[in-house]
Formats: sequence, structure tokens, C-alpha cells
Amino acid sequence: MNDQEPIREASLGEIAFVFLKLGTVAFGGPAAHLAMMEEEFVRRRRWITEAEFLDRLAAANLIPGPSSTEVAIFVGQLKRGWRGLIVAGSCFIIPAAVIVSLIAWAYVRYGTLPQAAGVLYAIKPVVVAIVVQALGKLARTGVRTALLAVIAGLAAVLWSLGVSPIAVLAVSGIVSAASLAMKNRLMALAVLGTPGILVVPALLVTTGAVMSFGLGRLFLSFLKIGSVVFGSGYVLLPFVQAEFVERLHWLTNQQLIDAVAVGQFTPGPLFTTATFIGFVLGGWTGAAMATAGIFLPGFLLVAVSGPLIPRIRRSALASAALDGVIAGSLALMAAVTWQLGKTAIVDRTTLVVFLLSAFALLRFRVNSAWLIAAAAVAGWVLHAWR
Repeated sequence: MNDQEPIREASLGEIAFVFLKLGTVAFGGPAAHLAMMEEEFVRRRRWITEAEFLDRLAAANLIPGPSSTEVAIFVGQLKRGWRGLIVAGSCFIIPAAVIVSLIAWAYVRYGTLPQAAGVLYAIKPVVVAIVVQALGKLARTGVRTALLAVIAGLAAVLWSLGVSPIAVLAVSGIVSAASLAMKNRLMALAVLGTPGILVVPALLVTTGAVMSFGLGRLFLSFLKIGSVVFGSGYVLLPFVQAEFVERLHWLTNQQLIDAVAVGQFTPGPLFTTATFIGFVLGGWTGAAMATAGIFLPGFLLVAVSGPLIPRIRRSALASAALDGVIAGSLALMAAVTWQLGKTAIVDRTTLVVFLLSAFALLRFRVNSAWLIAAAAVAGWVLHAWR
């Protein structure tokens, strides 16, 4: 690419076409999505500069929601304003949501058949290996100091005591910001005076009676989750488990890991795990409501965050709080991965699948979609042979 080549304009039709294509073929998770977007928009189509792409990526990492989807939304906004924002985000999400809904339909109809059980039996330990690999990569960046490691440990302890994910993240951010304030001899008490306001209501999130299923409640639950989850799609897991398994009792851990598996081996955003859960709970309407709820905050946050992002990045205290939130998120992710592992790795066969998958991911960097596909075939063949 010639750095002197002028930036090209893009019509709404071009934006829709490119993001529909990416949403259909972008396997491999957020890192793969971002690599494809950089190649498509910076090098091939020359829609934005490298610096603009990196700025949007940084901004996406500073707000809740799926980072790769939010980068897509940022690109659309940069090229065509609010219309581009809506078209880019929607076209990146819709192909994956449709594919996941079709798989969910087959799961609901045939999921109890022995053949489907055999496929899921082999896929689940692969999913755990994929999440462990992603956790390792994220931890190298997100837990890069001794303080952040301590915060992550504190978050894990709070989670084990039954504290809600939102409260865990609030405490993590406050501790990190307060530590910086004390280090710089600032008014630390002003920071520490706020935990009661933030934490006490959040502690109540996991309490209350079991609620009967409702589409409105489904939408609001995913809207809440989409408004507080930072980082990759894997960080979604503790929030979904706390809301739908522990609090509402609408899902089992088994169904949760099935949802994660489907979100992993399909293209597009990993947050379409919510689409699968919505379909399992409420059919096609449930899938649409869950998808709208989980992604809507990302659209709104991208739309309003433009002038605010530079101020956040310039504030040392706000940056420290964000670092704490990220460390807490990774601790939650590790805790839920442990629980999912106990559900998925149930015998010697699944243990071998997990170890081989982890080796392939770490040593050879095999695309996770290929591992999922291979496990599905192996599970089918193994069950037929038995």
C-alpha cells in the first residue's frame, strides 16, 4: 500500500456489502475479525488510515461491548455518519445471528438425539481449551503489574463468595483508581467514599426469587449485560452464568457451554452466544430480542463516545480505573472457565481432547474454527463407532 494514496469514499451500499461479507466469513474470534478489518479497510480499500484504525480500536477497548463489532461500527460512523454506523454494525451482526439461530433451531429440535449429543460431547472440551488460550493472551496485557494481579485475585475471591459480576468490576475499578490516587498523594478518600453507592445496589443483582420467563425480561437482561461487559466475547460468560443460570435459573451450565460452542464455531461476533440463548428460551422472537439487547449498548456507546474518549485517555485516574475493571473481568472469566471445564471434561476421552486442543492452539496456532469442526466430526464418528 502506498501511504500517499488518498483516502477513498464509501457509499452505504459498499459499506453494507463489505460488512455482510465479513460477518459471513470472519471466523476465529475478535483478533481474527480485527485483522480482517485492518486488511480490508486500511490496506485494500483505503477507507481509513492506519492511525485512524488504531484510534478506533483503542476507543472500542475503552467502552463496554464486543470490541471487534464496535470497531466495525466506528468505521461505519467515520465514513457515513449515523447511517453508516447503523449499516456497518447491523450488517456485521446479522449473518452470524441468522446462522446461530438456524443452529439453535436444530439444537432445540434434535439436541437430545444421540448423534447431536456425541458432537457436543467432543466440542465442549475444545471450547474450554480455546477460552483458556484466549484468557492467557488477554492476561498478558490486562494483568501486567503486581497491583493488577492482586486486583484479579481479589475479584476471584469476591466471585467465589457469590458477589455479583457488576459489583466485582466496580470494586476492581475503585481499588485500582484509589491505589493510583494514594500513590500520587491525591484525595484518596474522595475515591474511596463512593464504593457504598456503587457496590450495595450491585450486590443485590444476584438476589431475589426465581422469575418466570418473559421476552421483556430477556431483552432487559441482555441489555444490562451488554452495557457492562468489557473486552472480548469470552468475558460475557460470567455475566450470562450469573444472570441466567444462578439468578433466573432459565439455563443450565450444560446449555451455557453449548451456547458458547455455537458462538465459537460460527462466524461473526462471539456475542451471538446471546442469540443462541434467546432462541433456546424463546424461539425466533427470543433470538431477536436477545440479539437486540446485547448489541444495542454498543451502538449507543459508539455514537456518544467520540468526544469523550480523548478525555478518558488523558485522565490517569480514569485509565487506572479501567485497568482495574479489565483485571477484574479476566478474573471472572477464569473462574467461569474453571466451572465450564468441570462440566465439559468428564472422562479420559474429553481430557485428551482438551489437552490435544490446547497443544494445537498454543504450539501451532491452529484456527479455532478448524478445531471445532474436527471435534464435531470426531464426536460423530466416535458415537457411531460405539
